[in-house]
Amino acid sequence: MAVDRRFQLILIKPSHYDDDGYVIRWWRAMIPSNSLAALYGIAADCAERQVLGANVAIDITVIDETNTRIDIPSLLAKLRRHDGFGMIGLVGVQSNQYPRALDIARPFRDAGVPVAMGGFHVSGCLAMLDGRAVELDACRDMGIAMFAGEAEGRLDQVLRDAAAGELKPLYDFMNDLPGLAGAPVPFLPKQNVAQTLGLSTSFDAGRGCPYQCSFCTIINVQGRKSRFRSADDVERLVRLNWAQGIHKFFITDDNFARNKEWEAIFDRLIQLRERDGIRLGLMIQVDTLCHKIENFVEKAKRAGVTRVFIGLENVNPDNLAAAKKNQNKITEYRKMLLAWKAQGIMTLAGYILGFPADTPESIRRDIAIIQEELPLDVIEFFCLTPLPGSEDHQTLWKNGVPMDPDLNNYDVEHVCTAHPRMSRSEWEAIYHEAWALYYTPEHMKTLLRRAVATSVPIHSLVKVLVSFATTVQLENVHPLQSGLLRLKRQSERRPGMPRENPLLFWSRFAWDTVRKQAYIAGSVLRLIASAYMISRNPASKAYMDRALTPVSDEGDESLDLFNKTMGGQAAVSHIKKVARLTHGQAAI
Repeated sequence: MAVDRRFQLILIKPSHYDDDGYVIRWWRAMIPSNSLAALYGIAADCAERQVLGANVAIDITVIDETNTRIDIPSLLAKLRRHDGFGMIGLVGVQSNQYPRALDIARPFRDAGVPVAMGGFHVSGCLAMLDGRAVELDACRDMGIAMFAGEAEGRLDQVLRDAAAGELKPLYDFMNDLPGLAGAPVPFLPKQNVAQTLGLSTSFDAGRGCPYQCSFCTIINVQGRKSRFRSADDVERLVRLNWAQGIHKFFITDDNFARNKEWEAIFDRLIQLRERDGIRLGLMIQVDTLCHKIENFVEKAKRAGVTRVFIGLENVNPDNLAAAKKNQNKITEYRKMLLAWKAQGIMTLAGYILGFPADTPESIRRDIAIIQEELPLDVIEFFCLTPLPGSEDHQTLWKNGVPMDPDLNNYDVEHVCTAHPRMSRSEWEAIYHEAWALYYTPEHMKTLLRRAVATSVPIHSLVKVLVSFATTVQLENVHPLQSGLLRLKRQSERRPGMPRENPLLFWSRFAWDTVRKQAYIAGSVLRLIASAYMISRNPASKAYMDRALTPVSDEGDESLDLFNKTMGGQAAVSHIKKVARLTHGQAAI
């Protein structure tokens, strides 16, 4: 049957504003958007199944604003050419992206174009609050359809309603989360993937988490019962990407080690690498107990894992307990990190600043302990943030505790509520200082020595270190929001902030770009020179320090990790008690 109409589905992943009010966008962004890949895969399946009828085609446009400018006049012109037959989908909108998402939606709604918005902000607020809190009424006032939950099996209905001009104000599927086995797999065309550093894309092998961390939104949005893709699903998405020349993936599961299908997935990926010659490069996220799962770390290496992100969060047991992060045991940290080191896999860890017992002095002390005693490569610092959708936010909201009213600041790098032991200025200052404390020139050389001694690819580590050592200082954004070559437009300043003089704006932007790139180039050259000297030194392979020293029953008990942290000695005593009761060894 001939196609009579073409429905224009425009999927947009918003960025958010920096402190000067400009959209954060790069020539090449660091992190690919899995939400965008998941929605594209689902939408492509809808198009293939002709859910709007055999005579209606669905054209899909994908825009990730972290690496692509949203040309609103051009998009409106495209929609007009099709008599307004289409929809804007604002995808994966987090709380810090919500103000920008509303600003993107406004001109489309003014033109009468249907707009729907989904993501963690809408889903989290509906799951944990009263359905009207945290500016959700802005969507209602603008006529934006809110989508809560996950789109597998549900996008058909939204598209049909949009095509009929009958979008509902709310699609709420929070109590009916779909299974993932056999569902359309996340996918993006190469032209979109090419806008990321390293030509990498992403997929989720599972969703949901059984843990109780009070600062987390995932457990309240994706649920506490885990759902999984099959090994067949993963192979299908790998082959789809391999066919277009893409073989690097970020597996976005909040905790891949708790995916019940981890071994079947790893075995299939091992087969694809070792039998079919597909050169996989993977990054995964895991917990601090993953090394206790038999064969997990070893199979991760064979499957192609080159980097692993670990939710370390803190080295103080009292802080971990306050956040209900009881699964993290500091007595296991060194064993876990050394297990990854033994496989030559780069370790990255999230570390949260602002737990109740934190002070600037304790944070400085803890960073020094980590540098000296934990074999970590990269640390990503975050401010403890009451994200809408988390238990922390719900508790503060119910108790009427003041929180920052500007959602743009809920990016885990701004202070959004009061702290019992630090002023706002002290908290902000120690957050910025933490990056400089950890990424000193001398410690980065130590990290390079450890990399050579443990067969971590030193060239990969250099690239990551440059980003994490310079981004906060130069761009005042978190490295995970960074990329290569910052892009700005005078016209993309946040509404309500004054438009700058074009001559002043562009001259300052040009000078800042030259200055920043020169600084980065200098940092790269210095690190490359250090890496070259260290790798050429025959003694580097035998390098040993306190962090790389194997765990022993006798030696580790004297570490500052157990003697100077809050709750460290109690953690050691608990391990010893358990060992006595189980007749085991009290190895820490």
